[in-house]
Amino acid sequence: MPIHRILIVDDSATERYYLTDILERNGYSVSSAETGEAALLKIRADKPELILMDVVMPGPNGFQVTRAIARDTTLQDVPVIICSSKSQETDRIWGLRQGAKDYLVKPVDAAALLACIAALDLAELKRSAAPGESS
Repeated sequence: MPIHRILIVDDSATERYYLTDILERNGYSVSSAETGEAALLKIRADKPELILMDVVMPGPNGFQVTRAIARDTTLQDVPVIICSSKSQETDRIWGLRQGAKDYLVKPVDAAALLACIAALDLAELKRSAAPGESS
């Protein structure tokens, strides 16, 4: 199933607006949360098809929330792309080890974000079309 509904998790209103603008102009339905706790509540109430996750936030940080999603059998099929100002290679590796599918450094390049989403869509299409697989 192609990605359409995306949850943005970021405590910065400016970042949420910027990402929402990019995504809505490209046909995506967007919702948002300002904290990790609010994100988990929203995800459980209305599971999105993709999550864009900041790292540095009040309460549980993005790494912790990503790990919680990856360990929850009812949520682990929702891909997470971390979007963070933390630009060290160790941060990127840590984010991927927590379960993120990709890691983008802020300011997020619109073309790079859309390419990541397209790659996730393609991977899901290939997975669902594989012989012997059932979705």
